[in-house]
Amino acid sequence: MRHLSDICGNPAYTHQEAGLTVPFRERATSLIRERIVAAALLLACPVAASSALHAQVVPWRTQIAASPDAQTLPEDRGADGLAQTLRKLDSRASLMMIVAHPDDEDGGMLALESRGLGTRTAILTLTRGEGGQNAMSADSYDALGLIRTNELLLADQYSGTEQYFSRVADYGFSKTIEEAHQQWGHDRVLYDVVHAIRLYRPLVLTSVFTGNITDGHGHHQVSGEMAQEAFKAAGDPSVFPDQIAAGLLPWSPLKVYERVPGFSIGPKGIFDYATNKWAPVRFYNYVDKQWSDTVPTANIEIPEGTRDPLLGESYLQIAREGWSMQKSQYGGGTPLLPGPFTVSYHRYGSLVPTTEKESSFFDGIDTSLAGIASLAHSGDTASLVAALNEIHQHVAAATAAYSPSAPAKIAPDLAAGYRLTQQLIATVNGSSLSAPDKTNIVHELTIKLAQFNTALAEALGLEVNALVTPRTDIGATTGFPSSPAEMPTTVSPGSQIDVRVHVTAAEPWGPSPEGLQLARTWLENPDGDHWPVTRIGSPGLDTAFSLSGDAVFHVEVPHNAQLTRPYFTRPDFSQPYYDIGDPKLLNLPFGPWPLAGWAEFHYQGATIRLGQVVQTVHRVHGIGGVYQPLAVLPQLSVSFAASAGVVPEAQENAPVPLTVTVRNNEQDNTDGDVHLNLPQGWTSDPAEARFHLASGAAQAVTFTLHPTALDEKAWPIQAVAHTGNYDFSEAVDTVGYPGLKPYYLYRPATYRLRAVDVKTAPGIRVGYVMGTGDDVPEALSAIGVPVHLLTDAELASGDLSHYDAIVVGIRAYSSRPELFAASHRLMEYVHNGGTMLVQYQSNEFPAPYPLTLGRNPEKVVNEHDPVTLLDPASPLFAWPNHITAADFDNWVEERGHSFLSSWASQYTPLTETHDPGQDPQRGGLLVAHEGRGTYIYLSFAVYRQLPEAVPGAYRLLANLISASKQPARH
Repeated sequence: MRHLSDICGNPAYTHQEAGLTVPFRERATSLIRERIVAAALLLACPVAASSALHAQVVPWRTQIAASPDAQTLPEDRGADGLAQTLRKLDSRASLMMIVAHPDDEDGGMLALESRGLGTRTAILTLTRGEGGQNAMSADSYDALGLIRTNELLLADQYSGTEQYFSRVADYGFSKTIEEAHQQWGHDRVLYDVVHAIRLYRPLVLTSVFTGNITDGHGHHQVSGEMAQEAFKAAGDPSVFPDQIAAGLLPWSPLKVYERVPGFSIGPKGIFDYATNKWAPVRFYNYVDKQWSDTVPTANIEIPEGTRDPLLGESYLQIAREGWSMQKSQYGGGTPLLPGPFTVSYHRYGSLVPTTEKESSFFDGIDTSLAGIASLAHSGDTASLVAALNEIHQHVAAATAAYSPSAPAKIAPDLAAGYRLTQQLIATVNGSSLSAPDKTNIVHELTIKLAQFNTALAEALGLEVNALVTPRTDIGATTGFPSSPAEMPTTVSPGSQIDVRVHVTAAEPWGPSPEGLQLARTWLENPDGDHWPVTRIGSPGLDTAFSLSGDAVFHVEVPHNAQLTRPYFTRPDFSQPYYDIGDPKLLNLPFGPWPLAGWAEFHYQGATIRLGQVVQTVHRVHGIGGVYQPLAVLPQLSVSFAASAGVVPEAQENAPVPLTVTVRNNEQDNTDGDVHLNLPQGWTSDPAEARFHLASGAAQAVTFTLHPTALDEKAWPIQAVAHTGNYDFSEAVDTVGYPGLKPYYLYRPATYRLRAVDVKTAPGIRVGYVMGTGDDVPEALSAIGVPVHLLTDAELASGDLSHYDAIVVGIRAYSSRPELFAASHRLMEYVHNGGTMLVQYQSNEFPAPYPLTLGRNPEKVVNEHDPVTLLDPASPLFAWPNHITAADFDNWVEERGHSFLSSWASQYTPLTETHDPGQDPQRGGLLVAHEGRGTYIYLSFAVYRQLPEAVPGAYRLLANLISASKQPARH
């Protein structure tokens, strides 16, 4: 196995009409009629044994690979799943959508194509959404990218879609395509897009975006541009010839479509929501390289609102449920009401004859099984067509005979189709066809073979589950599966575990189909690092005729085992793309999981293989038992709480406390020591610290640093833990949130310390209202400001007068509804002399005087844009630090979000900044005096600067929270 596949599920429907020889796409018009018949059948018949099936036998399988998921959607199991597999078996239609970020995809269209029409679908998402917001946790940048990757994989299951990525990273909001190219490099993006197309070989390319300003984001524009450019480039062998040398072949999609942009044309032209500017009505076609001053026409209408009578929802509703799984951006979506909904697509290029109005993306393309023969460009293809038609006849016969209450009855036809497909692969490989033609044809036939494999497993009621298990499970001898035991989710090199491969066939629910035999069970390492495995028992599988039971294996994790970590890394978030550790994994969501359990069945000449990535089970409060793939982590994780920090210059000669956390990932207790690698001449107390850690335990060790020199230079410090013969200097964080499959972020155990000329008001106390999560409280504590995180109860009835300033965290009004309820108390707090500082918010919020974010809040995305102080003499700039424009130098990521668009006269704007071509923005820092207190709104992204130890952000924040103690006010 080269890799595990992170692909997604979709259900199916029984085809009951007589015209089985009609080409697949022409039958699509009977969709609703046949599903009503199928729904009636399902209501009349008991659920078949296949209703218990899980992830390893789902309709969307396009390769025989171990499933990374322990459970699939209910829609993908049982009778409906098998009917969907039959539909996919009878079609070679394939489509890839190219978008910029997770949640950009047109899930309704993908669900209709995959679930409703049997199309093989994929999404290529350029970025992993690293620069977005996070409504679920404080994770940002690469950690957020891992979260959004897993959220998108979960959403893909609803639309039934495979997932690919490029190497470029989301560096924050981008206003123009030119800026995106400058950051990413045009050819770097095109390389990855072409690579993905050559891997997947779709017949049709689509995109949500057109590559023009109506896309509303520079990243969006690049994705639309790339879909059109790659339409031509992927089939050109002179484009990226190193891909050809590595084994990929050129591939030419036959059509490319992009969604008709939804916008209105006014007297001033088109409104560009990225720049908030009007622009002329002009659209560029990257295929024919022509400008047009007319809006792209609709060549095809996609009825995403079509209701599926079996699933009880429309395709758009199904997709929206998946979209709502992408919670980090919105906190979860709301259910969509049923009703008609149509999306229009414009055709930008075609290599087949077309008409102005089309009924399908595949008009003019033969998507039948016999259409695979069109991939042969020389020689007599009659025998190839005849063989494909023979396979089709068995699929058609199985489809016609399928009954949800007796799925095994169609297994002989499926086995015959399997054997014929296997034979045809051998025939094609041994033929006189050209090497490229052989590769392309065998690619399609291999997908069919995998679909036959899935259909046979579904029809025969086969299932495999692989679980880490305690030794007590070995004695299970009944035919019923015991409840999986709760086990640790990770192992470390050098440890040992037992794994249970639980095999289930139709036998527990009914008689076994004649000729079905369990041939073998085994464990496999996709990484090929050869874990020693010993079979220690086979309860229930101890006779030659056994079909259900357990195979239990003892597994040793070798000391050189590959760690479970992203194959894509970057030195820091300022690099807008990842470095790829293993080129073979390019475009995949993740590398392979470390261990998989497999079973092989034989049935009437067909070999059926089912695999599942080895899973663990643990309990999450409020959710219950959760399956999670087994991961390999290093024995020790060593981390600092932050990657950088500051010391006020006034304390530069004072000892500096610095805490290191060591966590034991081993299954056994461990002993060792931890020390710091310091700049020359620095010392620490202690020089090293011993630790004794139980399995899974962590210990915080605080060192007292004695610097010999400390200034605004960032001084590097490294933590190193030692146990046995190994040193560890990486932090490993489990990234995710309850209910989402986690992944693991590795980062160097390094810390940058600098002295900052920052002063704070004496004795200041701050109350902090945490929003979606940030590091501002820790940063304030580092400069000597005590911070208390305010609870809901304290907001509602606590004594707020204890605090000199109350700071509202980013997006707090979106995530803390209690804030709205406490608005009157907070305004009273300001009136009585307190300072309230509100950081950027994502929606309108209460304030002492009216202010407005506007329908499309302005962003200033270039962190190098100059900032002008409109009132340099303002007390907020004068004390306790003297703030100048230089304090906005060396910022990271962006200037800020949600600049105010309008405000009452009681507010005074203090700054002005803007991106090139943007109107001057004065809504980033405003102050109003109400009663005896001060109200401040701050859209500048100090929350991004403080974890990076940007001096000016500390100085500015110190002044703002000190407003109530200004000498001029006393």
